[in-house]
Amino acid sequence: MREKRIAVAVDGVVIEGGRILLIRRGKDPFRGFWALPGGFVEYGESTEHAVVREVEEETGLLCRIERLLGVYSAPDRDPRGHVISVAYVLSVKEEKPTPGDDSAAATWFSAAEVPDNIAFDHLNIIRDALTLRSL
Repeated sequence: MREKRIAVAVDGVVIEGGRILLIRRGKDPFRGFWALPGGFVEYGESTEHAVVREVEEETGLLCRIERLLGVYSAPDRDPRGHVISVAYVLSVKEEKPTPGDDSAAATWFSAAEVPDNIAFDHLNIIRDALTLRSL
């Protein structure tokens, strides 16, 4: 029997001027869907370092963490297996995103324009971030 494992990932909610940064996934799962920039935490890496690294790899943007948004741990949130994601709200040091790594596009959307085809549970994470911003 194969040993079951839990993986740890990060998601970056980059919000600037009322806009949210999303990437179009270039790989499965959810190829072609929009998602928050993020990915898996590497061995020996903190989640804080991982989210800044992943956002830069996928969008070309240098960011800084504003705050921890939350931990998303539903066992079925990722079709690859049980993945726990630590989500952070970030701000950018520069404004022009360029897709990279496993993203096919990186685009700013207003909260009203967020597309329907969002990967994973990222729509819930986006809603949580927008709720936090309006408090």
